Formats: sequence, structure tokens, C-alpha cells
Amino acid sequence: MRSALGFLTVVGGAAPPDHRAPAWFGPVGAALGLAVGGAWWVAGELWPPLVAAVLALAVDAALTGMLHFDGLADSADGLLPPLDRGRRLEVMATPEIGAFGVMALALVVLGRVASLGALEPDPLLVAGLWTASRAAMAVALAWLPYARAGGGAASGFRAGAPAPALAALAVGGAVVAWSFDGGWGPGVVVAASGLAGFGAVVTLAWRRLGGYTGDVLGAAGLIAETVGLLVAAARW
Repeated sequence: MRSALGFLTVVGGAAPPDHRAPAWFGPVGAALGLAVGGAWWVAGELWPPLVAAVLALAVDAALTGMLHFDGLADSADGLLPPLDRGRRLEVMATPEIGAFGVMALALVVLGRVASLGALEPDPLLVAGLWTASRAAMAVALAWLPYARAGGGAASGFRAGAPAPALAALAVGGAVVAWSFDGGWGPGVVVAASGLAGFGAVVTLAWRRLGGYTGDVLGAAGLIAETVGLLVAAARW
């Protein structure tokens, strides 16, 4: 579990990659989601909705060390412009952020804040989405090849059977569908839309890079959560 915490959060300190860690990605996502959702609920009792949304986003960024946001920026700069595969990987490895990364970060942050600001605070909804996004990362680790020939930190988490991750993914989706105020039907749509967002990112990475990287997993998780929140905020 410590390896999963070290990879997904700032809690527990750095830990070497462990092939057993992906089985804990879902539970770690659930804990993160409950913390963010709890902060959202508490802040909503004290401040207007948009302020509460910003504070919830700040808690999320603090607990994850903003690594997934960095992954989103790097992935956007590497995957979206017209480049060859080698150049895409080089761009993603550099610390600079380009125009694609800046725009992706702005849209995701605005989408998350606007969605949270439009919804009634619901810690279980956030916990379900965050669980599913991390479990989906574990599934991707099991089923997709690593894109860099020399390996990397994320490649050390490669696991065998993804059964624990699939179970966590199903639980996360069920929690979203059950907790959503709009009912089971719209709740299923919310959960499915988040999964579709994750799938879109990893599919794009597979086509343009030949597999995943740690940046891609972080970006896919953020997109999954953001799409889920945006769909949840629709006028059902």
C-alpha cells in the first residue's frame, strides 16, 4: 500500500515501485476522494459554492502533489501537436509547459471548479469518481505496454491479473450511480462518461506513443474525474 500511496499522493513518502501496488490504487483513490469530498462539504457550509469548489480543488492538488496536473500538461504538449513518436516522448520528458499544456490545465481546472460550484457538496460522488479513476490507472498498467524503451517509474508497477483493479472500478462506478441525486440512470451515465474520458486519453496515447507513461496515467485520471463532474453538473 505504501508504494501506491507514494505513487498517487504525497502521503507516506517516496517508495520504490511494487507490482502489488496497483491492487491498492482503488482504495487510495477512495481515501483521496473522501478527503476532497469532505473538504468540499465542510467548505460549502462556510463559504459560497465557488469558493468551496476552489478550496476542494486546493485540497486535491495538495494531497496529490499536483503530479497529475503536471502529467496532464506534459501529455497535452506531447500528444496533441503534430509530432513524430520520438519527438512526442522528448517533449513529455522536458519540464517546460507549452501552449497545449497551458490550455489543457486551464480547461480542466475551470471545468472542475465550475462543476463543483454548480453541484451540492456530495463526498460520496467524489469518492466514487476518484476511486474509479485510480482503479482505471491500474487496469491500464495491466493491459497496455509501456511507451518508453528504457522504462520509467510507472513501468515498475506493471501487474499481472487486473481483478482487484476491475473490482475497485466496479465499486467506484456503483458508488457514483448510487450517490448521484439525479437517480440511478443518470448516475450510470456519469460513471460511464468518466470511464469514457479515461479511455479516450489512453487510446490516444496508445495510438501516438505505442503505450502509456506515468504522465498519461495522471492525465487520464484527471480527465476521467473532470468529465464525470461535468456530466454530473448537467441539468438532469
